[in-house]
Amino acid sequence: MSKRSQKKFEEIVKRFVELKDTSELMIDLAYSALLLNSRELAEEVQRLEEYMDKLHTEFELQVLSSGFKKEEAKSFLGLIRLGVVTEKIADAAAQIAEVVLRGVEPHMVLKLAIEEADETITYVQVTEKSPLVNKPLKDTKIPEETGMWVLAIKRGEKCIRPKPDTKIQVGDVLIASGYAEGEEDLKKLAAP
Repeated sequence: MSKRSQKKFEEIVKRFVELKDTSELMIDLAYSALLLNSRELAEEVQRLEEYMDKLHTEFELQVLSSGFKKEEAKSFLGLIRLGVVTEKIADAAAQIAEVVLRGVEPHMVLKLAIEEADETITYVQVTEKSPLVNKPLKDTKIPEETGMWVLAIKRGEKCIRPKPDTKIQVGDVLIASGYAEGEEDLKKLAAP
C-alpha cells in the first residue's frame, strides 16, 4: 500500500471508530434516559442521531471516493456494511429515547425490572473539591472504589464516551452504571 493509500486508510479507520463509539454511546445514553426517565439524556440521544446520520454519510462518501485499487477496495465492503450497522444501532437508540420524549409512562414490567435489578444507572456532577478533578479516568479508580463504571460524561452541552485518558473536569456530569450500593460512594467521590 502506498503512503497516500495508507493515509486514506487511516482516515477511514478513524471515521469508522467514531461511528462505532458514537453508536455505543447512544445506546448507553438511551437506556440511561429510559431508566432515569431523563428527558435531557433522551434529547442528547436525538441530537447524536442527527450527528450520526451526517457522520455515516461522510464515512460512506470517503470510502467510495478513496480511489483504492480493486483488490484494496474489496476489503472495504465489510467496513461499509459495518457502517450501516452502526447507523441502525443509532436509530434503535433514538427509538428508545423517543419513548421518554413522548412521555410514555414506563410499563409496570419495566418498573419492576428496574426495582429488582442489582445494577442501577446514576449521574452526579463533579465539584471543585472532588479528588477526581483533573485526573484521567484510568487514575480515578472509580470502579474499584464504587463498583460503578462511567458510561458517559456530559460536558457542557455535549456527551462524550470517555476513554481511559479522558481527564475529569469541574462541572462534568458523570453518567455511571453499576451496583446500587456504589451509587452513594460515587456521589461522595464526585461531590464531597
